[in-house]
Amino acid sequence: MEKKILLEVKNLVTEFKTEEGNVKAVNDVSFTLYRGETIGIVGESGSGKSVTSLSLMRLIPNPPGQITGGEMIYHKKDGTKIDLRTISEDDMRTIRGNDIAMIFQEPMTSLNPVFTCGDQVVEAIQLHQKVSRKEAETRTLAMFEKVQLPNPQRILNAYPHQLSGGQKQRVMIAMAMSCNPDILIADEPTTALDVTVQATILQLMNDLKKDADSSVVFITHDLGVIAEVADKVIVMYKGKIVEQGSVLEIFQNPQHPYTKGLLACRPSLDRRLSKMPTVADFMKEENGVIIPLDMTVATAIESVTVTQDETDKRRARLMSAPPMLQIKNLKTWFPTTKNMFGKVMDYVKAVDDVTLDVYEGETLGLVGESGCGKTTLGRTILRLAPAHSGEIIYKGRNLLELGDKDMLELRKEMQIIFQDPYSSLNPRMTIGSAIMEPMTVHGLYSNEKERKDKVLELLRRVNMNENQFSRYPHEFSGGQRQRICIARALALKPSFIICDESVSALDVSVQAQVLNLLMELREEFKFTYIFISHDLSVVKQMSDRMVVMNKGKIEEMGASDQIYANAAQAYTRDLINAIPKGRVEDIIARLKVAEPA
Repeated sequence: MEKKILLEVKNLVTEFKTEEGNVKAVNDVSFTLYRGETIGIVGESGSGKSVTSLSLMRLIPNPPGQITGGEMIYHKKDGTKIDLRTISEDDMRTIRGNDIAMIFQEPMTSLNPVFTCGDQVVEAIQLHQKVSRKEAETRTLAMFEKVQLPNPQRILNAYPHQLSGGQKQRVMIAMAMSCNPDILIADEPTTALDVTVQATILQLMNDLKKDADSSVVFITHDLGVIAEVADKVIVMYKGKIVEQGSVLEIFQNPQHPYTKGLLACRPSLDRRLSKMPTVADFMKEENGVIIPLDMTVATAIESVTVTQDETDKRRARLMSAPPMLQIKNLKTWFPTTKNMFGKVMDYVKAVDDVTLDVYEGETLGLVGESGCGKTTLGRTILRLAPAHSGEIIYKGRNLLELGDKDMLELRKEMQIIFQDPYSSLNPRMTIGSAIMEPMTVHGLYSNEKERKDKVLELLRRVNMNENQFSRYPHEFSGGQRQRICIARALALKPSFIICDESVSALDVSVQAQVLNLLMELREEFKFTYIFISHDLSVVKQMSDRMVVMNKGKIEEMGASDQIYANAAQAYTRDLINAIPKGRVEDIIARLKVAEPA
């Protein structure tokens, strides 16, 4: 059967005016999307993939941005061809949401907090389909059922803040698919979701695509996700397409060094690495020219593979000493309902009777879905959340029995790196001042000059430049801000650090750099980590042992490699099975199933 062209993008150029001059965020981009096809666009932050999607929707803010060149030819079902770049805004408004719809990365900022979820989807249907309110509500309920939202009637009347992240994303998908669009553009729709929710969303989008006979442009930095959904892959770097081909071609035989770097820097599931490969292992740039390095994906991974014997010996050595931290029957309960006399009648048991040990120098991985209690456990250990009962014994002292003064003194040793580096930093404070502040609070070093010298040393250690001392957080990328937060955590010379989803929002290449930094610092300063994440592939790479949490309790605990290879609990096996693995054999199997009979 001959494939029908749905969208032709020819030599697209989108520019932004900056203080340094015009920047081409999308530079001479061309590709063809066929009906029923899913194209995956991958690249790091700043590669131009999201600007490409916004250009297709004509949502580039002007000023400072403008589409300055190229064509975007949309082929309608009736044979009409429309250049999306040149039609009027009124005509584009009829196409946007009806023929071409978009799911944005962050559903909370895409949904209006003062309207119910039902109202927002009903409005979209009525705007484009010209049906009655009652008919639009019926269709909305049907779409909520289709996207597998629990209790669609409740969701219809619920406000966005009353839903989980996965539920909000499903509402966005329902809204985008409510008018059966020809093209669905999905911009990082699963980045912040648990792997199990992500797997469900990916399957859901694929099913809806088949039902509506539509096509998908799927934008992500994660090639593992692309392997699960895409037919064709476009790799972007600094506004240009550096490689494109079928998903099988890209994974089996990548040609461009940047593509090789993206494939190699994903955490490996079948081996442990002493160091994560990065894009810099495959290419370097001189005066804007990419110079390939003589490296293959297989060679890069093989060169840093750690044997099982080395892993076992390290774990045995760490566990031969007494534990640094002992958690005994710890409970963190939050009251939910009280009677008329103020007596608590019920609790949310966020952490419910947890017992575990952490050994000096080890990295203990803490995994589970959102709401499992892992972040609350980390915060309770540091006394940032109140414990209901139990014991937290750190170096022989029960933290729950310490007064504020003793606890303040201990905080020098116990630090936390949060998930969102931007909200962790004061936007009005330079990064140098932010790193220096805890030194001043705890009276470290004799004077400001010594403290500043130490900050400059820390900036160098986390691969930042000394001349960035006086800059503000908004002037940095997400990966750079996370490095700043790591430097700030190191300022007090801690021995114990909790990393709470500290790489979950980063590009895979930046994630690899930050993971490498954390591993280097662990060896150099003999840190002990609790590494919290919903991503089992990252935890498996980083941790000596793994603790799997579910509904406030520990499901299972043991050596990370052993749990991954032979999980005892069904819950853990579900988490492992939901990880996008990006294996060539899985891609071949998926494409074979998708072939028409």
